Amino acid sequence: MTEPEVEDVLRRLAAVGPFFAVPYGKEPPGDGFRPLGELYGARLEPYVAEVGRRIRSGPGRVAASTAQFGIASRLWSLGLGCAALGGRIPDLGADRVWWRLPAAGSLELWLPDPAAGALPSGALGESVLGNLGILDARLRERYGVSPKVLRGNTASGLVGALRVLIDRVPGGPAVSLAAELLAEGGALGGTGTFLHEEGLGVAFVRRSCCLYYQVPGGGLCGDCVLRTR
Repeated sequence: MTEPEVEDVLRRLAAVGPFFAVPYGKEPPGDGFRPLGELYGARLEPYVAEVGRRIRSGPGRVAASTAQFGIASRLWSLGLGCAALGGRIPDLGADRVWWRLPAAGSLELWLPDPAAGALPSGALGESVLGNLGILDARLRERYGVSPKVLRGNTASGLVGALRVLIDRVPGGPAVSLAAELLAEGGALGGTGTFLHEEGLGVAFVRRSCCLYYQVPGGGLCGDCVLRTR
């Protein structure tokens, strides 16, 4: 996509909802933005500790899982939304997407140059999962979060983004892209059962738990495997 085309897609995507809104351009929309690659390095422990403080879980596995879930959801919302609206996606590598965590509210993203290295929509899974693979490796090493939990979070974040997107923007390739990733043999195959019926939307039951039920007053998520037990 050309720069004007990318900007048009991102403007339309921002209207879908706050998780889909990503500022872009040469100048950041405020102070404190850093490449996601830095978050996955020395800044990871302070970030997880802050997530744990906000959800009152402490800075352990639950906070680490919650932090990863939030990042995955933001990346899927951006990538899947661009694929559905424009047929191409920005390069979502950890050095291309920048982040900050405001004093109140969830993680914010910024794209300094969204037109550079734009990829076909079929590269969505490779781009997002390549980014998250760096994060997941650190979370497994530092916090002992299991690969099953992290893959389940990633799949759940994808379905959550899809559910909101098709409610606001009917049609497009979003469902087929998600279904391909979640199918047996797909990059997220085995993470859960995914169903889509035209006019009724999507349903997903994951085969793992994000651990959020351990947060004080947290309860079970709608797609949690523990609900079906």
